[in-house]
This record gives sequence, C-alpha cells and structure tokens, in this order.
Amino acid sequence: MSPPPGLADAVAEPLRDIGDVVRLIEALVAAESSRSRPPDALALQPMSDLLARIGNPQRALRCIHVAGSKGKGSTALLCEAVLGAAGLRVGTYTSPHLQRWSERYRVGGQEVGEAEFVAAVERVRPHFVELQDNAHPPGFFDFATATAFALFENTRADVALIEVGLGGSLDPTNVITPLVSCITSIELEHTDRLGTTLAAIAREKAGIIKPAVPVVIGDLPREALAVIEAQATNWAAPLHRLGIDFTANVTRTSADGVAMHVECGPLAMDLTLPVLGPHLAGNAAMALACILHAELLPLPELADAARRGLAQVALPGRTEILGRRPWIVADGAHTESSARALMHSLDVLDCRERHMVISISSGKDLAGLLPIFAAKASAFVVTRADRQRSLEPSAIADWIRQHFPGLPVHAVDDPLAAVSETLARVPSDSLMCVTGSVYAAGAARTALASSPTDLKPALSSPAGAAHCTHENAALQSGYCATGIGRLM
Repeated sequence: MSPPPGLADAVAEPLRDIGDVVRLIEALVAAESSRSRPPDALALQPMSDLLARIGNPQRALRCIHVAGSKGKGSTALLCEAVLGAAGLRVGTYTSPHLQRWSERYRVGGQEVGEAEFVAAVERVRPHFVELQDNAHPPGFFDFATATAFALFENTRADVALIEVGLGGSLDPTNVITPLVSCITSIELEHTDRLGTTLAAIAREKAGIIKPAVPVVIGDLPREALAVIEAQATNWAAPLHRLGIDFTANVTRTSADGVAMHVECGPLAMDLTLPVLGPHLAGNAAMALACILHAELLPLPELADAARRGLAQVALPGRTEILGRRPWIVADGAHTESSARALMHSLDVLDCRERHMVISISSGKDLAGLLPIFAAKASAFVVTRADRQRSLEPSAIADWIRQHFPGLPVHAVDDPLAAVSETLARVPSDSLMCVTGSVYAAGAARTALASSPTDLKPALSSPAGAAHCTHENAALQSGYCATGIGRLM
C-alpha cells in the first residue's frame, strides 16, 4: 500500500536540513495512528526489512539494551557518563524527548549535530519509502530506531546504549544481540498494550533476554521477578540482581547530590552523583553492573571512569534542579513509585511552600498519583503539556477540588504560561515542581529558557547554564519541537 498523502509528500524529496527532518518526523507521527500493525508473530518484520535495506548497521555495534517501566533512560545516561569518561565514543538512543526530537540521539555525550542527524535520517528515508508497498510496512518507531543504528554506525560509536521504547519483546529495538540486557523496573504501565498484571508486563520486558547474554535487573516485585528469572534460566542468561548480586547504599543526600557506597562484583567504592534523588543510586549501580558484565573496560579503568564520569553526570528532566531561589525542580514522574521517589527527593530542599505544576497523560491513574503529589503541596496549577496525550486540565483540577477541597488549584491550558505565571508568584524561599509526565518536565525547561530576563532563575550549575544557553539558541532558530505529539 502507498503511504498517506501527507507522509508521501514528506518522504518524497531528499532532506537538506533539520527543518526537513522535523517535518518528516511530524508526518510519520501523524500517519502512525492509521497504520495497521502486523500480528505479534511478525511484529519485528518491518524493522528487519528496513534494516536489511540499509545494510544492517546494528550488526556492527556493541550494544547495551535497557528496558524498564521507569529508570531506563537515566540508567542509559549514567552508562554513557562512565563510558565517556573512559574515552569511549558512545552512541545513546532514548525516548521520549523533552524538547527536541534530536535529543533522542546522542553521540560522544552530546546531542547529535544537525549534519550527522540529517545524514542518518537520509540514509534510511528512501528505503522506508520503498517498503511502504509491503503488506506490513515500517512505521514511525521502526524509522526512528533504524536512524539510531545508522547514526551510530556512521559515527563509528564504540558502544551503543539502546533504550527500549515500549515493552520489550515486540519493540523495534529488539533486533539486536547485546553485550548485556538490563531491566530496571517493572510496574503497571501501558496496560492497554502490555497487559494488566505485573507478570504479563514482565513477560513483555523479558523478551529482550537473549541466549547466554548477561542480564542486569533492578529491585523487581516478586511476581515480575519470577517471570524474569524463568526466562533467564530458559536462555542460560546469567542474572545479576540489584540488592543481591550488587548493591548501592546511600550515605548522604542533599540539594548538591547523592553520596553512596557501591559493591558490584570485585568493585567496592564510594561514589557521588551531582543530582537530586537517592533513588538514582540504584540506577547508577545498574549502570556499573552493565558495563562490568559487558566486559568493556579493565577493572581499574572502570573504577576510575565511574568516579569521574558519575561525578559530572547530568540527567535532564529527572529530579532536575533548574533554580534555587526559588527552588525549581522538573521531573517526569508519571507512576506511583516514581511520584513517591520524587516527593521523597524534595524533602531535602528547605522550602516554605510547595507549588506543584502538573500535566498528566491519558490512561494514568489520578487516584493513585494525585494524593502523592498533594501530600505536601501548598497549591496546584494544572496544565496540558502535550496536546495529543495530556488529560484535560479542568478535569484534573475538578478531581483535586473534590478530594482536597482546601487546596488552591488553577487550570492553565498553556504549559509555558502555567510555568512562567506560577514562577512569577512563588516566594523566593519556596519551591515550584513541574511534574506528572515527561512532557511537563520538557515544558518547564522550555518555559524557563524563553522566559523574560527578570523571571529567569539562577541556574543550579555550570552544566545547567550550558543547557539553558543551548535551548535559547534552539528556540530562536525554531528548532524546538515542543507542541509536537511526542511518542514513547
């Protein structure tokens, strides 16, 4: 079958610049809802067909494959920090993005450059077009993932960190045979696609386990753990469990970061992370376990790279401090456990009031999430960070009024206005937290980058200042994708 007219126009001509790439991606996203999905038995066939046409670049890559309900993106970035400190050229593919489509692709610890991005997309585009007449043509996720593999081969990455988009077994990334598979966490999420029980979701994520390939896992619920253990046994895949086979014990937390003691095989060391949130210590330990069992670095080099790399890591949109007077925190928490982790992390910040700016995607459990956010909130502002996916702000505001009648709540449809207007009235000794979805965290970063000078916070670190400068340049050039329907 031929592609829809809008998509046909977008993919017809060679790409010249980032504007062409963004228009192509928008067209792919718009066409995705009308694309008929292949049966599960053929789910990876469109991806395999596309990769074969571009020379199977994934076969040239040494990969670490990371799945999980939460924590997979931060674990990938923590791996990147350590491997980069050791001098390796690392390609990192994560999703969704906070502000720009190109954030999903990183090379050498940096967001992909325009020329490299355009070249990788253009390598895939003509073959994607030719396959549209197949019974089961490739779609957006196949295109995006094939672009990552092409990019990392083009740029001669020493290692590729590949984050699963959704689930595991049927995800387009599941065409690789990695050095290590990692499953960070398992919760009830995307139940319409993955199943309604922890065991069902675990079966989907266990699909990334490969014969004899080491598996690193987080602290999983018993029901999910049983499924992962059975799959690892079936495939003779060595299993390494956080809290049992390797550990991370937090020794100190503050606004400046987390100190921890990690024991991982022959490694036993004290490390620091310059990020808010004790829950990230476990992700750092998983990152080290992945690198150790991938046998990418000699032990002394791994220990040195871990100290240097983790001490400088940046994790945008993950309990990210964007300002200190007042405190401004952006986080993509959208499950009950991640919401609890966020609120626990905020406890180390000395503040008089907590102003919560939230946007929650459709399909999320308001009765589970909102009481966690409301526990110490002084006021709520509800917004819609993504037009396609976010719940109606007035409906969330009505729920809060019904269940927490004494708590001030306002609905502001535009996310940039919600952030900037809230910031303008938050006292300097208080806190504004923007959360509820990845899209909300992205909106916070965009709003602060584009707010008037008198509203801009003092950024919390030189790294934060660099990010903000980059974002301003991107916004001024029209390179920001905020407002596009961003897919998982």
